[in-house]
Amino acid sequence: MQKTVYPSLANGSVTAPPSKSMTQRAIAAGLLATGTTTILHPSYCNDSLAALEMVRSLGAEVVSDAEEITILGGFLVKGQQLNCGESGLAMRMFAPIAALHRKQITFTGKGSLQKRPVDMIGEALTQLGAGFQSNNGLLPFRVQGPLQGGKADIDGSVSSQLLTGLLMALPLAETNSIIHVDNLKSKPYISMTISLLKDFGIEIENLNFEQFNIRGKQNYVAREYTVEGDWSGAAFLLTAGAMNGSLIARGIQQNSKQSDVAFLEVLKIAGANLKITADAVEIHKSDLSSFSFDATECPDLFPPLAALAANCQGISKIRGVERLKHKESDRAEAIQLEMAKMGIKITIDNNEMMIEGGKVSGAFVNSHNDHRIAMMAAVAALNASGPVTIQDSDCVAKSYPGFFNDLVKLGVNVTD
Repeated sequence: MQKTVYPSLANGSVTAPPSKSMTQRAIAAGLLATGTTTILHPSYCNDSLAALEMVRSLGAEVVSDAEEITILGGFLVKGQQLNCGESGLAMRMFAPIAALHRKQITFTGKGSLQKRPVDMIGEALTQLGAGFQSNNGLLPFRVQGPLQGGKADIDGSVSSQLLTGLLMALPLAETNSIIHVDNLKSKPYISMTISLLKDFGIEIENLNFEQFNIRGKQNYVAREYTVEGDWSGAAFLLTAGAMNGSLIARGIQQNSKQSDVAFLEVLKIAGANLKITADAVEIHKSDLSSFSFDATECPDLFPPLAALAANCQGISKIRGVERLKHKESDRAEAIQLEMAKMGIKITIDNNEMMIEGGKVSGAFVNSHNDHRIAMMAAVAALNASGPVTIQDSDCVAKSYPGFFNDLVKLGVNVTD
């Protein structure tokens, strides 16, 4: 499937998509809680759908409609194979959760997930008493519990998602646990996890993001939970407005613990015309200046930052390239390659990406089956000299299924 996006003004009002990260965490909590959990304003992206199928296999009863997901918690494993789809969070979060059970459970996946290393999962689980076998460090892998708790040392430099899984699973272990984490990246995502756990009645002691003390034999409390808007998706909408439009992005909270709320600071540095309220951002086209920003803690912002920088005067510098290797694509290489097709020069020097602003050209680009690369190209097209055609554009369903529909609502000319 491909979409062609024509140079267009993006005008009007649009609601940001729900957070897929918080939806997946809430789904996992619903599985582990006794009673009925209702998730309001959920994301029905592909990653969330994968998580729903996984909790069904692990014993939860799930009923859903357009507005909410109802989960009757339970941990009576019905199937011994869990398909993570292409969701790295689902794989790393549900591995410790599945390891609470005595049955051997096999994890599978597809696409780029099959190339992502899993040894770190095994190293953590075996320290905590569970069994683990992988396919030479890749999917498929098998876990077998029970996860007993205790002490573990983990490396947090690649991803915080495994730590999220441990924080969600270990409160149900028989013994107390202490997790030491070295060089943790994406700390805001761990703050999101701890906040959600507190909402579901779980206590975690966080010592400067270096040690986490977790009391065993806790109980998840079922509840109604509302998913907040997603700053990762909203960043593309705000980029569209800053570059070539006048729009209001609603449903995004300024006090969010999401790391990608930092995109607001970049817009301010670049000189965007902004009006910020409690749960919305109004943004208008303006002359934009180059910026410097460290995206180490928020690597998902690289694609919208690249599109923004392409429309800034001067050379923008973004640190944190090392965080992009194990995404849906080698995202730094994909950004550089596809933006070059659109006439934008990008240089990568070790951990820094330098983007020279200029006139974006029409082009035929490849999404690399990476949802954020597809959205980057689509937004960059709005102020281009000609249309941009995006191959494999349907990959946006991984995080933001309604992305192209929302562009159309804003008056953008999009064709199949």
